[in-house]
Amino acid sequence: MIVYSATKQQFVEDVRANAIAEIIESEVARKLNRNSARNEFISWHNSLQYMFNVLHDPEIPASAGVSIEYNIPLTNRRVDFILTGKDANRQDTAVIIELKQWQEALITNKDGIVKTRFQHGEKETNHPSYQAWSYAALIQDYNQTVRDEAITLQPCAYLHNMKSAHVICNDFYGEHLKKAPVFISPDALKLAEFLKHSVKYGDSDNIMYRIEHGKIKPSKNLADALVSMLDGNPEFIMIDEQKLVYETALDLAHKAQRGIKQTLIVKGGPGTGKSVVAINLLSELTKRELLTQYVSKNAAPREVFKKMLTGSRKKTHIDNMFKGSGSYIDMPENTFDALLVDEAHRLNEKSGLYGNLGENQIKELIRASHFSIFFIDEAQRVTLKDIGSVEAINQWAYALKSTVTELDLSSQFRCNGSDGYLAWIDNSLQIRETANTTLEDIDYDVKVFDDPNELRKAIFEKNRINNKSRMVAGYCWEWVSKKDKTAMDIIIPEHNFAVQWNLTDDGSLWLIAEKSVEQIGCIHTCQGLELDYIGVIIGNDFVIRDGEVVIQPLEHPGRDKALSGIRGWLKKEPKAALGAAAEVIKNTYRTLMTRGQKGCFIYCIDQETREYFQKITHRQLAQEESDELDSSRVYKGLDLPVVSFEQATPYQGYVPIFDLEVAAGGFSNQQNLENTGNLEDNEWVQLPEHINTAEGMFVTRVVGESMNKRIINGSWCLFKANPGGSRNGKIVLVQHRNIEDPDHGGTYTIKTYQSEKIEENGVLMNQRIVLKPESNAYGYSPIIIEDDGEELAVIGEFLLVL
Repeated sequence: MIVYSATKQQFVEDVRANAIAEIIESEVARKLNRNSARNEFISWHNSLQYMFNVLHDPEIPASAGVSIEYNIPLTNRRVDFILTGKDANRQDTAVIIELKQWQEALITNKDGIVKTRFQHGEKETNHPSYQAWSYAALIQDYNQTVRDEAITLQPCAYLHNMKSAHVICNDFYGEHLKKAPVFISPDALKLAEFLKHSVKYGDSDNIMYRIEHGKIKPSKNLADALVSMLDGNPEFIMIDEQKLVYETALDLAHKAQRGIKQTLIVKGGPGTGKSVVAINLLSELTKRELLTQYVSKNAAPREVFKKMLTGSRKKTHIDNMFKGSGSYIDMPENTFDALLVDEAHRLNEKSGLYGNLGENQIKELIRASHFSIFFIDEAQRVTLKDIGSVEAINQWAYALKSTVTELDLSSQFRCNGSDGYLAWIDNSLQIRETANTTLEDIDYDVKVFDDPNELRKAIFEKNRINNKSRMVAGYCWEWVSKKDKTAMDIIIPEHNFAVQWNLTDDGSLWLIAEKSVEQIGCIHTCQGLELDYIGVIIGNDFVIRDGEVVIQPLEHPGRDKALSGIRGWLKKEPKAALGAAAEVIKNTYRTLMTRGQKGCFIYCIDQETREYFQKITHRQLAQEESDELDSSRVYKGLDLPVVSFEQATPYQGYVPIFDLEVAAGGFSNQQNLENTGNLEDNEWVQLPEHINTAEGMFVTRVVGESMNKRIINGSWCLFKANPGGSRNGKIVLVQHRNIEDPDHGGTYTIKTYQSEKIEENGVLMNQRIVLKPESNAYGYSPIIIEDDGEELAVIGEFLLVL
């Protein structure tokens, strides 16, 4: 998503009118559904005035594109400013400009890290060159359209308040400066020259529209990339706080070697890259010949990682890299150079099968190593025995004379990079009150099902793609199949639904085991790991009554170790016991609902609870249905002027609009293009100035999800009628008169066109046409048309989303 998009000329006019900050603030409220902080507003007002001064150079084309606050796909990070156009070789180019209001900076001994003053004092942060490069590298990595269409990404940084380049351009940062040059206040003319070199000609091909709606490749999975990462390959680009944590950890590791014991506490929510940073550090510290181990209380991530490494290393080597948190009871002091403790919130006081060994796992870990790192999210403590907290780590570090450093991770990579979804979960589970009461403007696939069989079917469909979708549930059913493998565990008789808990044969490898999609996992077999889609069954331990959460811990089986001892505690101290149980149960569902990178499907055993989730997930849909009743908006969602033929100048900034909903999910049942009447009877839409109109263009609305990597359901799109030349690989609007979609009964669709030809008597003939979907979800299949003859008509070629 782009908050502000215009030509250079329009941007200049908006700044000259002193309106640019207000325009962006308004767009943030409209598109992101949030208010802007005061310092954000001030930064737009100040920084964009400086960019106005740079862009005022007449040699920077007026038709160059300007995009502000572009959201990097699959993350919650935004690019400050992008200038688009063509270079001297007519190559499509996007210049990524990181804007900083810094006045000064201090050098550090950490690669790509500087120190500067922020609102609340000095702190270390990414060098602007590294930040700009990492953002460009992420876009290049995620966006297949950028790669396929050879769009050049050129990063740089502009520190418009800084007077001296002594630190920021120091040779220590030379490698980063080569990738992304830095310009300071006296360099305004140099920056203009740099931009003129990169963007010599205007943006005649809507570069940012193509990038914004480009094909996004699937998210990487840590377990899949593990072997390559431990071989030293940069599978994940570390950005912002991830880079700072990584470099700080390396620095502290070497300080610890000089006799100063060190502890680093890294706080971060789901999907912020805690495990990615941990594995990168395991690789680098080992390469530096420092004795290092990866530690976790939960066996599932360790066993999955070990399984993925099998065959690439010796078993003894693998076993020595990954250890449980109870392995350090009698370990001599400072045996290890570094211990990387992932999921540190799951640490226990005692160790051993019966919880009767050792004194305290936090103490034992700090004592056993010169340097210990604790990756922690206190909101993921999911048993009464979990003692991992920032306070407890600090206390033991102080007692063991270990210097403590605390850092935070906030860059979000799971849940499609949606902070809004995480806030919605917290609000929905009533963990904390947030502004995200609905899923409006949240780009994450959430569905609530009335029938668990339908949820299971949806997960099976997703899992067929790459075996990365599973069902999980709260622990509200006895594990009877542990002793009787023919027995069912989770039984919902009113829906004739029965399924087993994950089998003992799979154990901690359940998440990747073959056919394990047929079972249901729990918190202990998925915490610390990730999938594409997660299906969550919410049991009767969490119910809604009159809009309020009611926790019912006695719905858990007596053998549940997560709430071990809760029955006796409830009798002695009911208020305290219920409060502790509420934290465990809410955290459990929060953790389960954040395992999916792309989506979360939900079924609630309790009907009132199910209706509650349906209400808060479908409120947006209800609002849309209400909007459709508003006759004042004939073309809902089209924020462009629509006029009559008499008011328009046809194909000079105006094109006809057809009230035709093209189906992206199959052939549509809407009216034929042939029946749209004389163009003089149509209404005409005025296109933005940066779009060059031509005869034959038209606008219509696309509905459906099968093209959602490029075209969001409900988008108004620009097409070119009767396109000539090769259609292969192009997105086209087609009609097939003899095909009727079983859902719609119509004859139109929009898909990527591919023809497969054979040669007959020296002439190439179409053998069949394949109309391919490009979807992030929903399991759409290609439409195959054998021997199209004259039945398939290509009506128009897709140009862009308006």
